[in-house]
Amino acid sequence: MTTLVTGASGFVGGAVVRHLLAAGHTVRALVRPSSDRRALDGLDVEFAVGDLRDAPSLARACAGCERLFHVAADYRLWVPDAAALFASNVTGTVNLLRAAADAGVARIVYTSSVAVLGPCTPGQPADEQTPSSLGDMIGPYKQSKFQAEIEVRRRVREDRLPVVIVNPSTPVGPGDRRPTPTGRMVLDAAAGRMPAFVDTCLNIVHVDDVAAGHLLALDHGQIGARYILGGENLSLAEILTRIADLVGRPAPRIRLPHALVLPIAYAAEAWVRIRGRGEPLATVDGVRMSRKRMYFSSAKATRDLGYRARPAQEALSDAVAWFRDNGYF
Repeated sequence: MTTLVTGASGFVGGAVVRHLLAAGHTVRALVRPSSDRRALDGLDVEFAVGDLRDAPSLARACAGCERLFHVAADYRLWVPDAAALFASNVTGTVNLLRAAADAGVARIVYTSSVAVLGPCTPGQPADEQTPSSLGDMIGPYKQSKFQAEIEVRRRVREDRLPVVIVNPSTPVGPGDRRPTPTGRMVLDAAAGRMPAFVDTCLNIVHVDDVAAGHLLALDHGQIGARYILGGENLSLAEILTRIADLVGRPAPRIRLPHALVLPIAYAAEAWVRIRGRGEPLATVDGVRMSRKRMYFSSAKATRDLGYRARPAQEALSDAVAWFRDNGYF
C-alpha cells in the first residue's frame, strides 16, 4: 500500500514523511523539479516529479496510491504576484483531488490551517466551530487557504471524497530549512535580530506533534471533519523571552504599537519591489494579522483522535538547536 505525500520536501511535509516511514508506510513523495530534497536525504521514499498546477503529473503521482496526505502549500505572507499563490493553494488542491478521485484513493488527509478560522474571543480560544468568512481573511495566503478548504468540503459533500481536514497552528522545530515565516521569527529572535515586537499571541506546536496528528487523522478522523493540531497559547513577549533564555541573550523589551509598525512594513515591501528580489523584513499582512489574538484549542483532536502536544518550550528549544547546528545564526 503506497501513501502519497505532497509537500514532502517542506517543513511539515518532511516530518509527515518521517512519521509515515516509522509507522511502516510505503511513501511516494511528490516533488517539483526544482525542489530542495535535503529534508528527504537518506529516507526510503519513491519520488514522483510533478507540480500541483500540472494535472497530468498529479495523475501519475496518484496512480496506485491508497492514501494521500496533501500537505503542500505556498506559505508566504508576502508575494509579488498573488495569482501564483492562489494557483498553488486553490487550483492545485482542486487538481490533486480530481486526480485522487480518478485513481480511487481510499483515504485523504488535507492540511489546512488555523488561518481559516475566526479570531478567538477574550478568555475563549478559537476552535473548529469558530465562524469565519472570506472577509475575515487577511492577505492572499489566508484567502487562498480559506478558498481551498471550501473546495475540499465541496468535493466531500458532492463527490463523497474521503477527506479528513487538519488545521495546524504554528509549527516550529527541526528541519525548517527555508525557513517558514514562523521559523524566521524564531531564528531572528535567537540571533538577536529582533530588538522590538508588537503585542500579539500565537499557538506554538512542535512540528513532530503536528506530523503525528496527521497520522491520527488518517486512522481515526471523521470524513469531512476538521481537527486543530495545536499546542500552547503564548503571547509573543513570552515566546521571545523563552527564546532569549535558550541562547543567553536579553529578551527584547520594546513593544511597538501596530500603528507605528504598519508604515515600516509598507516601506519594507516597497523596497523589495524596487530591488526585485528578497523578502521584506516586515509585511503589511503580517502586521494586520498581529492585531488579532491567535489562541486555539485542540480539545477536539485530543478527544476524538488521541492527539497530544508537548510543551511549547520543547518545540522552541528544538528549533533553536536545529538552526544553530545547521549554521543559520
